[in-house]
Amino acid sequence: MESKTKKIHDLVVIGAGPAGLCASIYASRYKVDHIVIGEEIGGQVVEASEIENWPGEKLITGKNLMDKFVEQTKDLGGKIIQSSVEKVEKTNDGFTIYAGGNKYNSRTVIFALGMKPRKMNVPGEDKFMGKGISYCATCDATFFKGKKVAVVGGGDAAAMAAVHLSDFADKIYILRRKEITWNPARQEELEKNPKIELVLSESIKEVKGGERVSGVICECDGKEEEMDIEGLFIEIGSVPGVTIVKELGVEVDEQNYIKVNQNQETNIGGVWAAGDATTGSNKFRQIITAAAEGAVAAGSVYKKLKL
Repeated sequence: MESKTKKIHDLVVIGAGPAGLCASIYASRYKVDHIVIGEEIGGQVVEASEIENWPGEKLITGKNLMDKFVEQTKDLGGKIIQSSVEKVEKTNDGFTIYAGGNKYNSRTVIFALGMKPRKMNVPGEDKFMGKGISYCATCDATFFKGKKVAVVGGGDAAAMAAVHLSDFADKIYILRRKEITWNPARQEELEKNPKIELVLSESIKEVKGGERVSGVICECDGKEEEMDIEGLFIEIGSVPGVTIVKELGVEVDEQNYIKVNQNQETNIGGVWAAGDATTGSNKFRQIITAAAEGAVAAGSVYKKLKL
């Protein structure tokens, strides 16, 4: 364990998505001794089947893009440790980070925690997680070849999930409310796909099944009905993963986003935050803004350490 030698890094980056990896890239450029600790290497971006708005790439999968991030991070000397962080404590020297049964000591911390899938919080959701319920079409679509599935949501993520699933499933229902937020171009793509059917659904009441999902009870067109399906993909947005920062005393806003200033600093000295879980970049949750915030945070850490 690192703690036995009491090695103190200049920086520990918590989170290995676009913000965390970009923070590492810039920390390496600044010759800041650091490590990156993240449970999901690449973050949620790896789940995206298509990315069309990353500069320099007309079309790329999320996994391929994040593979490039990881490769560059390592090439510049960044060390990535795949582990979940259980706790961060303030110490006289800085901070102690507890992860995977080890302790890591650091003078500064950048939280790049990203987002976690928003849950419906309805009966049956927890029971059937991994047994027909999925929050990642890119990850799990192949398990539903020839089956009938439903996607819950009205945004671009739901539309993309449905299109991706159409390569495997025989039938895909999109259960959405009247208001939709997907790009108008998506609407045309969905309407042209014979496997996809749009269904107005005010709410999902319950997920049904035995060993696995067999259906959902939804309120459709003002009445409750049960829809027979074998898979349910939930695409209703995300929420910030901020539990460990709140335990440290870091301030969050009413929506649980980490409050940061223009340097990505939090209210706790020595603690920065970057990416989708912050109030930065006008909460415009994109890969490019997360990466930019990671770079700003690393630059700010460098300046602080050099004072």
